[in-house]
Amino acid sequence: MVFASIFALVVGAGMIGQWLFFLATGQVPELETEPLRIRFHLAAEFATAIALLVGGIALLTDQAWGRWFYLLAVGMLLYTVIVSPGYFAEKGQWAFVGMFAVLLVLALVSIVLVV
Repeated sequence: MVFASIFALVVGAGMIGQWLFFLATGQVPELETEPLRIRFHLAAEFATAIALLVGGIALLTDQAWGRWFYLLAVGMLLYTVIVSPGYFAEKGQWAFVGMFAVLLVLALVSIVLVV
């Protein structure tokens, strides 16, 4: 379960870092064009990231509730990595689409390892 724990911690921290970077550098134009939708989206992204961090720590510290919480967090991540690539594909940002494909495969591998 070490792989799953590290995966969750890296992805959770990465999600927070990526969004903070995009927000700090003004790379979220939807704040002006679709402010309500993007705020709900950001809430879901940060909730997923925090859940991944909690789930990763819970697995690493062998908490009784760690496995089910991790699976919940990775379920949240699966939704994100399936839905988010469409946005980047529309913009022709294929590196991000590829990143989401890799995250999808790694998330599925981590589920198999935890179950």
